[in-house]
Amino acid sequence: MSLIVRDATLEDAEEILAIYNYAAINTTAVWTDGPADLDSRRAWIRARQEAGYPVLVATKGRDVVGFASFGDFRPFPGYRHTVENSVYVDERHHRLGIGRGLLAALIDRANAMNKHAMIAGIDAANAGSIGLHGSLGFVEVARMPEVGCKFGRWLDLVFMQKRLASEVRP
Repeated sequence: MSLIVRDATLEDAEEILAIYNYAAINTTAVWTDGPADLDSRRAWIRARQEAGYPVLVATKGRDVVGFASFGDFRPFPGYRHTVENSVYVDERHHRLGIGRGLLAALIDRANAMNKHAMIAGIDAANAGSIGLHGSLGFVEVARMPEVGCKFGRWLDLVFMQKRLASEVRP
């Protein structure tokens, strides 16, 4: 069964929520202390799409096995050419190229939108995500010790950046 990456719809919200909540409850990929609800995921999808940003899902057959998006890096006009990505893969489908397919599609979308840079904020202990981003040309640009906490411990944040194929000028 081949992997298909496509734009998400509101009908995908339940499967997106399940993947997100697994990460939120069981990992440090999301620095939150509890699960989200379906209404908040639907609102997130709508808000991203209304802002002109992609929400993508990766499917195998009828199953959503991952999702990804990007949005504003920071809410100030000076950052308007920079976006920050999020990529999540169902834990039963890790290391099968799904995250790579989603991230590559996000990069293509950001290039099509004439964005200049894409940022990833990653838990420093998440070697899989750091490796994935590095394999697609992201480089570490900052490491911030003990700026978050979860599971009773401090977390370090790594920022990785990829300059895109933009022709935009400041």
